Amino acid sequence: MTSQVSSPAEQTDGSVVGEQRKPGGTKDVRRLDRVIIRFAGDSGDGMQLTGDRFTSETASFGNDLSTLPNFPAEIRAPAGTLPGVSSFQLHFADHDILTPGDAPNVLVAMNPAALKANLGDLPRGAEIIVNTDEFTKRALQKVGYAADPLQDGSLDGYNLHPVPLTTLTVEALKEFDLSRKEAERSKNMFALGLLSWMYHRPTEGTEKFLKSKFAKKPDIAAANIAAFRAGWNFGETTEDFAVSYEVAPAAKAFPVGTYRNISGNLALAYGLITASRQADLPLFLGSYPITPASDILHELSRHKNFGVRTFQAEDEIAGIGAALGAAFGGSLAVTTTSGPGVALKSETIGLAVSLELPLLVVDIQRGGPSTGLPTKTEQADLLQAMYGRNGEAPVPVVAPQTPADCFDAAVEAARIALTYRTPVMLLSDGYLANGSEPWRIPDLDELPDLRVRFASGPNHTLEDGTEVFWPYKRDPQTLARPWAIPGTPGLEHRIGGIEKQDGTGNISYDPANHDFMVRTRQAKVDGIDVPDVEVDDPHGARTLVLGWGSTYGPITAAVRRLRAAGESIAQVHLRHLNPFPRNLGAVLKSYDKVVIPEMNLGQLATLIRAKYLVDAHSYNQVNGMPFKAEQLATALKEAIDD
Repeated sequence: MTSQVSSPAEQTDGSVVGEQRKPGGTKDVRRLDRVIIRFAGDSGDGMQLTGDRFTSETASFGNDLSTLPNFPAEIRAPAGTLPGVSSFQLHFADHDILTPGDAPNVLVAMNPAALKANLGDLPRGAEIIVNTDEFTKRALQKVGYAADPLQDGSLDGYNLHPVPLTTLTVEALKEFDLSRKEAERSKNMFALGLLSWMYHRPTEGTEKFLKSKFAKKPDIAAANIAAFRAGWNFGETTEDFAVSYEVAPAAKAFPVGTYRNISGNLALAYGLITASRQADLPLFLGSYPITPASDILHELSRHKNFGVRTFQAEDEIAGIGAALGAAFGGSLAVTTTSGPGVALKSETIGLAVSLELPLLVVDIQRGGPSTGLPTKTEQADLLQAMYGRNGEAPVPVVAPQTPADCFDAAVEAARIALTYRTPVMLLSDGYLANGSEPWRIPDLDELPDLRVRFASGPNHTLEDGTEVFWPYKRDPQTLARPWAIPGTPGLEHRIGGIEKQDGTGNISYDPANHDFMVRTRQAKVDGIDVPDVEVDDPHGARTLVLGWGSTYGPITAAVRRLRAAGESIAQVHLRHLNPFPRNLGAVLKSYDKVVIPEMNLGQLATLIRAKYLVDAHSYNQVNGMPFKAEQLATALKEAIDD
């Protein structure tokens, strides 16, 4: 969904804005500037779909938003157990926000497991809506509750709303020819309707979505719509919900433009398509499905009309091998994977370095090592991206900072690959991939021209005057070699992993030539033109916080909190990790203290210390979840005071 915004950015803070009596009704309407809602239930309860629909309606309404889907690694964990809990958190506001929020204001718990798994994240006074039908003795025992928390007073510090969601849903659908089990499946739509009433969300989009999703099953579509409307009507009529809430559109949060809600993987897919169109090259994706990268393969497979060709290979090695072959043939070639797949692709990445062909290697990082935490996030592949190949095989590394920024990062990675004839690593992660936020759809004239010139004839003259084609004769500015399409008359040349002679491309075992080629490939990467880092330091701080990738939102939110409390702190966030921006060393040495928060054990800090001899301080987390803003604010305050 898209919406028009026509005011400059502005940030506000606070929570309750005002309160008014709803015209013609008996219930109060309280105006808020932000809300954090978490839907939680069994992995079969449809919490991701519920969250997605609430998010879509919130985006169409014009709020700024940020989401955090969180689901089990198991395809179907045992029902009603803690490992089977799936949740979706949404933070939406009437102003610019950066994270999915630290702690939910509202928890919708579909069963005891969902309550127990998420209760620790709730602040006192939060709203809890529970499906009382699922709080049976057996269900309570399954998750270790000795007594019913709805009855024993343990939830007295919260605003508890016990709602028999299952019973109400079945009752609302009794006119439909559905079994009880089939009717119960719509309880997530009842919950969505209730929350839509509570927060004045639009409803037309969800009803249209349900009609489309179940177009071949009109009875099921009608039942889900009926459950959705019943939930909305329940909120309107029940005495348990005396107040509804309004969060105004974020009219001042964004630059002028047309916006839509977008996830990181979708933005990245769109960025790849855009890069191929701007380069006037066909896009080829060679990929093997792996969580959390598979959505890119799914999305790109839908866009054959843009010249996209997708190949689902039998394994990771075949996927990148096909992509490298497509690069040799003149395509914008991409392979997508996650951490374990990068390890399998490493030999072919080294081959791409040797062949000096453009290739995008997209790594949607997840918790490791080995299979690790397939559905959780981490930033622990940086050193693998930098050094995870045999021999001296330098590769540029680019990292997006928000879900929407995945679009721009993909275009930038393609620019580097095409301009410098090199494989490029694009490091996203599960937090960005599955999270979403508003994205301003760019105008065509804002997009870079990525067109390249293929070799078309001889480029070197021998001493005897013969004109020949040298496949490794380099552009003096970029050190890129020519890109010759196979089958072009007179441009036949040898490829392969054995070292090539400078210029001619003939196989060479000469030590001096190998030394020269290794240093030349390194110089090509070192010489890539990347923008200088921008330093956010309005108050002349002595402490700098340096980040990369998806830590941007939590770090920036923490910095805002500290500045609002009167502290001085500077911020720099890196997109280019190899090569580093040329002014980074001077920036780092201009501060007394540098703190680097990472979702690993200090990989960027290791690189910074080694290259710039700066005593950078690490702040690390590897629990599979993104940083919380308050957590980082506390750590950074301690660094300032130390």
